[in-house]
Amino acid sequence: MNASAQPKLAMRPLLPTDVPLLAEIFRASIEELTADDYSEAQQEAWAATAGDEEEFGARLSAALTLVATLGGAAVGFASLADNRRIDMLYVHPAAVGQGAGAMLCDALEKLAAARGSKEIEVEASDSARGFFEKRGFVAKTRNTISLGGEWLANTTMVKPLAAAKGSA
Repeated sequence: MNASAQPKLAMRPLLPTDVPLLAEIFRASIEELTADDYSEAQQEAWAATAGDEEEFGARLSAALTLVATLGGAAVGFASLADNRRIDMLYVHPAAVGQGAGAMLCDALEKLAAARGSKEIEVEASDSARGFFEKRGFVAKTRNTISLGGEWLANTTMVKPLAAAKGSA
């Protein structure tokens, strides 16, 4: 075996059997990556939105959801809702910094453009805001949302999309 072989990042559509693992990635991402920006109570309320796997799966299925894999194992996912809004983008803490989030975001931007959207929008958590700013998203409005009795802040960010080349 080649010692320098790196596991390969890949992407595929959501499968119904992915839901329990994606719910786990969602919760781990919130618990381990947002502590600098949100209190423990806020994190718990946010993570609890994946508590009902059937409901979480329905939310993933209602959007166009892509799964990032590393060496064949799911390490992240992203959902495009209404062909113009990133509904969810989460990467497992152990896989952060390896390009999964950027790959997923690139794919959603291309899909949105191919489907005729002039811009793509995301409600970015304070923890994810820098990621989206580096990708050309611009803050539009500051929001406060209520989840499980807790108030959490996020920012609606928008990025103009280049028109898709050729006919999609």
